[in-house]
Amino acid sequence: MQDISRTLAVIILAAGLGKRMKSHKAKVLHEIAGKPMLYYVIDAAMKLTEENIYVVVGFQSDIVQISMNSYFNVHYVLQEQQLGTGHAVSCAIPSLPECVNDVIILCGDTPLIQASTLDNFLKYHQHQQNDITLLAVNMPNPTGYGRLLLDTNRSVTGIVEEADANSEQRKIDIVNAGIYCINKQFLIDSLALLDTRNEQHEMYLTDVVGIGYRHGKKIGALIAEDTCETIGINSQDDLKAAEIQMLRQTKS
Repeated sequence: MQDISRTLAVIILAAGLGKRMKSHKAKVLHEIAGKPMLYYVIDAAMKLTEENIYVVVGFQSDIVQISMNSYFNVHYVLQEQQLGTGHAVSCAIPSLPECVNDVIILCGDTPLIQASTLDNFLKYHQHQQNDITLLAVNMPNPTGYGRLLLDTNRSVTGIVEEADANSEQRKIDIVNAGIYCINKQFLIDSLALLDTRNEQHEMYLTDVVGIGYRHGKKIGALIAEDTCETIGINSQDDLKAAEIQMLRQTKS
């Protein structure tokens, strides 16, 4: 485990405001069971590596760092402009140690993710010798989520965000959970190829998957057993539902 922890880095995206929270507080600082939701994501990541965790901050960056420093000793990277998830990850790349081989990317607003799920996810990625592995979810109502695009062999060819999806693609019920494990060198190479030619005019991290497919990289997807773990918090109602679910997890 020690060798794996040295060659693995975890990047947590936590720069957003979260307008739908209807609050002046940074999104990841909204609390569940008395702790900021970001706490739970970092805590899960700490089970994989204690030395190579990089939190990308933006809105209220100083407050986020002060809030988390009372719990964890992690690295922080500033995303000065909100130019998309791909841009956020690129901000963290220069800070990664040379010894890192694989990078897990998490969202700071998925507080229900479990360390055991991330451990299985990493083991799957390494056992399959993938260049990119996605955590995916079967979702009967996939509205609002990026859809996984598959070829005739059921290999992942890319991800299309809902805003860019056509009517047929929107029927796909295998969705992107927003959690990735990517070979560091390929991640560096593919981030350099991202552009903003999409509806949001942002650098999508999801485009890395399509780039990998076009370059013949090995791409895999692991379907999450518990869809609740990957739910993102986007509103006060989501926050309340997550707290209920977390209490259930604690009791089980």
